[in-house]
Amino acid sequence: MRERVLSGMRPTGPLHLGHLHGVLRNWLELQEKYECFYFVADWHALTTEYENPRRIPDFTRELLLEWLSVGLDPQKSVLFVQSAIKEHAELYLLFGMIVPVSWLERNPTYKDMLQNLEHKDLSTYGFLGYPVLQAADILIYRARKVPVGVDQLPHLELTREIARRFNYFYGEDFFALPEPLLSQEAAKVPGIDGRKMSKSYGNAIFLNDSEEEVRRKVLSMVTDTARPRKSDPGDPENRCVAFQLIRLYTPPERLAEIIADCKRALLGCKDCKQELAERVLEALRPIRERRARLESRKGLLEEIMTEGNRRAREVASQTLAEVRETLWGRPYF
Repeated sequence: MRERVLSGMRPTGPLHLGHLHGVLRNWLELQEKYECFYFVADWHALTTEYENPRRIPDFTRELLLEWLSVGLDPQKSVLFVQSAIKEHAELYLLFGMIVPVSWLERNPTYKDMLQNLEHKDLSTYGFLGYPVLQAADILIYRARKVPVGVDQLPHLELTREIARRFNYFYGEDFFALPEPLLSQEAAKVPGIDGRKMSKSYGNAIFLNDSEEEVRRKVLSMVTDTARPRKSDPGDPENRCVAFQLIRLYTPPERLAEIIADCKRALLGCKDCKQELAERVLEALRPIRERRARLESRKGLLEEIMTEGNRRAREVASQTLAEVRETLWGRPYF
């Protein structure tokens, strides 16, 4: 049997190139090697979007559609919606009885988000306790691997601490400790203004943007600000923001030519970005075509969602039944 992997994504808006290269490419590789459970974390979305919950169902449907368009395969991976599996909530509640508040207050992400999202009131129980829900998400599927970046290791360690505490109180080794599956360093995808690509910054190229919109955004990208004229030699590797995207979408042979021509002032920034726009569109075309086929088959997305929820619930309900028996010492309710 293949080891089980679990990961999720919050439905807070459309996906962009940063998601594609930072997360989804990795998920596509993992589904070939592991038993993967990927979920739409709609309850987690409420921790910051609680004022606008009516948008979340539409975002949830859009997220699943984009996952399938990118190539996630419901025959290889279990794709499901968090709130459809009520067992997450019960395990979250039970974990909440044993987790010290001090563990949550020293969570570095909690402190960072309080500072970075000052325009939102995050002094809520749900926001403070979201790592407990995260632990329930992982442990209810007995996931042995969790794909994370180095900056997310403290989150997973808190899940491991909660598992250890549960095992200490109720049964040694009941929960195996999930291990990090360190993803390769994600390709850096800059937004059109040079900052990290993010929908909250308004600088993203979305997977569902029209061809005209993709061209417009790529052509507006920041290039080498120290090269005001085409006749000035450029330094794409050190000064050009757009070059980070060019590197992702250009074959090595052509990339070497671009670097040389830019440094010799033989290639202008506008021409370079026009070529980049066509390469991005070429890469996105299969995703658009899969999406069109999916949307043309009425009811298909709902069928996939229902089946994924069923498969997830089957595993989650078994784990929760064992948790109840461990807590009470016998089958209970």
